Amino acid sequence: LEMKMAFCELIYDMVHYGHSNQLRQAKAMGDYLVVGVHTDAEISRHKGPPVFTQAERYKMVRAIKWVDEIVEGAPYVTTLQTLDQFNCDFCVHGDDITLTVDGEDTYAEVKREQRYRECKRTQGVSTTDLVGRMLLMTKTHHSNMDNPDYLQHTDNFGKGPKGHSPWTGVSQFLQTSQKIIQFASGKEPQAGDTIIYVAGAFDLFHIGHVDFLEKVYNQAEKPYVIVGLHFDQEVNRYKGKNYPIMNVHERTLSVLACRYVSEVVIGAPYAVGRDLLDHFKVSGAWLYLLYWLCGLTGLDAGILCVQEPKKRGVFRTLDSDNGLTTDDIVQRIIENRLLFEARNQKKEAKEMAVFEAMKRRGETTEDAAKLASQ
Repeated sequence: LEMKMAFCELIYDMVHYGHSNQLRQAKAMGDYLVVGVHTDAEISRHKGPPVFTQAERYKMVRAIKWVDEIVEGAPYVTTLQTLDQFNCDFCVHGDDITLTVDGEDTYAEVKREQRYRECKRTQGVSTTDLVGRMLLMTKTHHSNMDNPDYLQHTDNFGKGPKGHSPWTGVSQFLQTSQKIIQFASGKEPQAGDTIIYVAGAFDLFHIGHVDFLEKVYNQAEKPYVIVGLHFDQEVNRYKGKNYPIMNVHERTLSVLACRYVSEVVIGAPYAVGRDLLDHFKVSGAWLYLLYWLCGLTGLDAGILCVQEPKKRGVFRTLDSDNGLTTDDIVQRIIENRLLFEARNQKKEAKEMAVFEAMKRRGETTEDAAKLASQ
């Protein structure tokens, strides 16, 4: 049978489990998945300033386990020429709308030629929402969507009284067992595998985490990497402020999507004890000490948490050579707050024009997008 080649393109700024879920669905539609990632200049022209650089975004997308190949500097508008250039049979996008700077549907041409496939958008997460959480940094950003601060956030970023775009905004994430099954590898460790355990918050899963996990993965010929994720209350205890930005269910999917990870322990104990080591038959325990160094408990408390691995001679440390932290990402957002608010308000306005046109005339998304640009 002839191999089916799928093409997917997005900004992939602040890569999250919603992006990963789109790529998972896209890969399931074909045999080989090519992913196009835009340059910083292209994003700035059509959407506004990205949070991450193009080099960071390229590496983040490569680390998603359903991606076979990426195209650096992919055009913002996917055309038939784009698909033919990369030998792809069709392109895949979510069931939200993507518009050019002129208000045109970026997939109009491939839709006309029936080389377009659609997947379901992941509810409860968006770059818009994550940016808003970082700007707010409220202690209730995981659960209380009725507090005044959060309502102000929705006004600025979508789904508030001033806008009701069905594609941009804030919605509640609901974890299900099915979603975890879809993301999990389902593979048990095999004979000869080196089982490596790492633990931490892995909040806003980013390029610093990817660099670390890639280094961990490369420490063995047949690695089986298990990531222990601490519960939200534990993360808040040692990181302070209003962390984590993402709750443990969101962090679970983000980590499971990484190609270097085989398994995740949800709600891992802060102290790595004999029960955990015996259960997973860990042959090399690695802990992301950066999280304890940044937390309120200090390095001494962090060292106490690895007494058992040290006693067994299986504890090691590893430098990822990437100093990026979740704090750094939050600072990037705060320093450019007005630019990001303007970016999302502009996106919302364009989508609302399309949505209203669709409601008035009952036209297709493609026709409505053209109408909105006139």
